[in-house]
Amino acid sequence: MALTAPMADECLICSMEESGPAARVFRDQQWAAEVAPGYEVPGWFFLRSRRHAEKLTGLDEAETATFGRRAHDLVSAVERVTGAPAVYLLSFGENYRHFHALVAARGDRVPPERRGWALLGLLAEGRDVPAAHALAARVRLAYEEIVDEREHATVR
Repeated sequence: MALTAPMADECLICSMEESGPAARVFRDQQWAAEVAPGYEVPGWFFLRSRRHAEKLTGLDEAETATFGRRAHDLVSAVERVTGAPAVYLLSFGENYRHFHALVAARGDRVPPERRGWALLGLLAEGRDVPAAHALAARVRLAYEEIVDEREHATVR
């Protein structure tokens, strides 16, 4: 059964199709990664299916086949740029059913009681739109390098 896309104003994740280049890390046929509106913490990105697919089980074959590679490359780029000792990949899907995962760098200064799922509590104090977009530009370059390195290694 095909899912129909809701109007962008009904789905935050669908509305991210309209995000500007400053927020974007990458966009391909199935996936996009961006700084999400309202979640502009430096080092936090939403990896989202471009099609309105609800939950992981709502992904089609192409999306399922490419999710792991995109997640791996995005996490690698975030690690490369931030040097964070941990980069989380979280997907809850209750507030926003459109499938997406939060990729969040956890820095050295985050105390143990704020690690794991408790990192989400840093949203209110950690929002910094200019810093999040500046970091996104650096992550975009690292992501492109990672993809390019893999493609060149495959050609050899």
